[in-house]
Amino acid sequence: MPQLSMHTPLGDLTVSEENGAIVSLDWGWSPMQTETPLLLEARAQLDRYFDGDPLTFDLPLDEGGTDHQRRVWAEIRRVPYGLTASYGEVAYQIGSGPRAVGMACGRNPIPIITPCHRILASGGGLGGYSGADGLATKRALLRLEGYL
Repeated sequence: MPQLSMHTPLGDLTVSEENGAIVSLDWGWSPMQTETPLLLEARAQLDRYFDGDPLTFDLPLDEGGTDHQRRVWAEIRRVPYGLTASYGEVAYQIGSGPRAVGMACGRNPIPIITPCHRILASGGGLGGYSGADGLATKRALLRLEGYL
């Protein structure tokens, strides 16, 4: 599986591609580096994101998962840069429950590009975050987007 790593303000990230789609974004550096056109474009878009460009990622994605998880992730991608939604709001939009949305967020294989950091607990609490340093990473991403 082709992979390409990059340095970011929040640590190293590795993007993976399979069958012409991004399948994962992981924290850390991969010893295997392959510069495919798609991975180079993903890195370029991530660089723009970390430079503060309020872009909407435009990449082919194949995150796998269950039907429910894919519905959650698709709804999360509708939340614009710099804005947030609650687990309950996402659940309402797809006819699910907030806990199930939270579980899908925790299993998101393509964080940042599928911006689960934009999903907060009801009442404005941060909720959880399973990437890198947990809530510290979620706060940093929300600050980068001008939300916090």
